[in-house]
Parts: sequence; C-alpha cells; structure tokens
Amino acid sequence: MARIIELTSLAGAYASRLFVEEGHDVIRLEGRDGNHLRDLAPFLGNKTDAESSAYHHFLNAGKKSLTVNLDSTTGEDIFLRLVASTDVLMTSRPLTVEDSRLFEINPKLVLVRIDDQDPDLCAMARSGLMSLTGHPDQSPMMLGGHLAALATGIYVAVATAAALRTALQTGKGLTTTVSLRQALETFVEQAMVEYTFSGIVTERRGSKGAITAISGALPCKDGHWVISQIHRPGRWAKFVEWLNDPELAADPSLAKEENQIKRRDFILDRVLLWASQYSKNQLVEEAQERHFPASPVSTILDLVHDPQLTGRGFLKEIDHRQFGRIMYPQGAVASMRRKEMKSAPKLGEHNGEILTEIGYSQSDLQSFAASGAI
Repeated sequence: MARIIELTSLAGAYASRLFVEEGHDVIRLEGRDGNHLRDLAPFLGNKTDAESSAYHHFLNAGKKSLTVNLDSTTGEDIFLRLVASTDVLMTSRPLTVEDSRLFEINPKLVLVRIDDQDPDLCAMARSGLMSLTGHPDQSPMMLGGHLAALATGIYVAVATAAALRTALQTGKGLTTTVSLRQALETFVEQAMVEYTFSGIVTERRGSKGAITAISGALPCKDGHWVISQIHRPGRWAKFVEWLNDPELAADPSLAKEENQIKRRDFILDRVLLWASQYSKNQLVEEAQERHFPASPVSTILDLVHDPQLTGRGFLKEIDHRQFGRIMYPQGAVASMRRKEMKSAPKLGEHNGEILTEIGYSQSDLQSFAASGAI
C-alpha cells in the first residue's frame, strides 16, 4: 500500500480520504494550530475546538496527523526526511522546497499539485457550469453542497492513482496537476459538443429534463419527485391512462414524440396538477409498477434514514472515540470493501509514531516540541 503525505484543502482532503478507504497510509501535515478544515462549522458536541469540526471528522477519517512548522529549518528537515520515505506528496499550497530537490531526495515520488484557490462560486461561473444551472428566466444558480471541491477531489484521486501506476511501471517519479476550474469544465463537455456539432446553445432548463418531453423534477404533496417518460410505442397511452386526464386524452396527436416536445409545458402543467394530490413515495411506487422511470427527490433527512444506504454499509453507526455512537457515511469505496473507517486524528496525534519511524529519537522529539518545530 502507498504512503501519501498531504498538505491540502477540501478537494485534496477528500481525494486522500478515498485512498484511506482503499487501505492506503495517509499522513496529513498540519501547523501546530491545526489546518483550516478543523475550523469549519458545524461542530460536534457544542464545541468549537480543533477536534470538533464535522468536516474534519469526515474528510480526515482514518488519517494520521503530524504537526510540522514548515517555515522552520527543523520543520523543513523533517519534511524532507518524510518525503524520502513516501510514495505521493499531495499539495494545494506553495512549497518552500524546489521540485528538483524533492525528486533528488526521492526519484520515484509522485507529486500531485492541486490548483483550487478560486472560490467555488468563481470556479463554477468561469467553468460554464452555472450557465446551465437554474431557471431560464432567472439568475444562474450554484450547485448545492461542496460539489465543486468534492468533484475535483475525485479527479485528484484518479490522477494520483494513474500517476502512481506509471511511477511503479517506469521507476521514475512525475508531477501531475489538477485544477478545480478545469475539473468543473468537464461537466459542460456535452453542451460544448452539442454546439460544435449542431450550433445549438444549451440553455438553463430549471427543473425540466433535457432528453425526453415528459421529464423533470415536479412538486407533489410532500416535496418533489422526478419523472422521465421514455418515448416508446404504446407508452403514451399507458401514461395518459395512469393520469386519467381528459385533456391529454382528448388530443391523439400527442402520441407522437415531436408533438409532445412542442407541447411540453402544457403536458407538464397537467402532470403537476395531478401529482399535487399524491406523496412522492406514492407516485414513485405507482410509476415503478407501470415501468416508468421515476424517483423521489430525496432530502438529507430521507438519506440518513434510507435503509438501502444502511444495508449497503454506506451509512453506518460507529463507536466514535470522542462522540459515542453516531451515524456516519463510511464512503462508497469503504462500503464496497466492507472497511470500517477509523476516527479522524487528534491534532499531532501521530507525531511520535511517524518521527520515530523516520529515524528521530525521543530526545529529538522533545527538542522539536520545545522549539516549536512540531
């Protein structure tokens, strides 16, 4: 298994977490006051210290924490000795050491640079992604959650895995760079291809689907659901029968897909009126019985109580050493491997273990601590 050193923000922290899920050894380098991920709300246990950030506990689960003052001479020496014994150095910050020096120390090193300094909002805007998000008559919208950073983290993990494989095959180290903005630009490739081949500019569609006429996220009695009625022979008649809508049944021309597309808004308005009588689960169950693709729009509350996520091991109740029994997203890779993630490290928890492993003595550790190097 590989050893990975990381000095990263959110995207890199998520990427290295995926390697932890796979069983690799990840060491997170932090300053003596910790990394900014420890400062992100919300905080567990009504505390706001370096050990209580929910994001820290998720993103740094199973990692080791080594505190090093990289601006000190001793801290730089510790860093270089650690580089000599690692497989991957993952960083989103400028280093005080030249790349040539790193490869001189470790010719097989995989150096992963992450360019994620742009705020999520700016990166989404410049990538073109926001131009596709939202309703056509309103302002462009942000995607929810930390999707920009997490999506970039997946690209970082893929790039790192590919670089590691190359380094193992060739015996030579290499540098790979992943940009937050460029990672987001990959999500608009289909729109660029559509314009290149047809001249059609993809526009924001709000809650309406882009492929079939009868598709989109629609409100219902207790939230929203998604319907995607694929056009096939005989499907329109079954759809109208399900809705029992006289206005749709009165127009036989709607059986043709091109007419459905022309009157998309009228059809969806009728579906919306009908769906307002039912709950999302009722609609989805009925749709599945009739073999129509449909899904509830799950809220976070729906997900944390989803028996399928629990059954697959994605969500798992664990004994957390600091907060007792908590429900915890193990992660996709960990759940596939049936691996139980360990708690995130306390600040500097592994100083002694790591520094001893790379050749320092107990008296060295005491001296380092006294001087502020660790």
